Amino acid sequence: METYTVVRPEHLNHYGHLFGGALLKWVDEVAWIAASRDNPGCRFVTVGMDRVEFHRGVHQGAVLRFDAVESCRGRTSLTYAVSVFADDLETGQEASIFSTCITFVRLDVEGRKIALP
Repeated sequence: METYTVVRPEHLNHYGHLFGGALLKWVDEVAWIAASRDNPGCRFVTVGMDRVEFHRGVHQGAVLRFDAVESCRGRTSLTYAVSVFADDLETGQEASIFSTCITFVRLDVEGRKIALP
């Protein structure tokens, strides 16, 4: 799944760069949406995120492109690889700013793990 967002003033820290926590929130949300769309009717919760390392700073006005694809499937869990790119609309350049893998587990209505379809 591919989606985009714009970095706005409320996403910036006091140095004028994108807050890491804002990016992590978006990454988790995008991966959850991808998992939910790929597996209709399943309830997923995040159980883990691999390495968190920011490759470069991002300024206000940058357009972020998120790419999320399933990379691993177990009995009750699945993992999505998420890559994030910053587009500079002035130059047309795109740069990789972040990548990680997020693992979700499927739960029933009582919160117990259940098998994936």
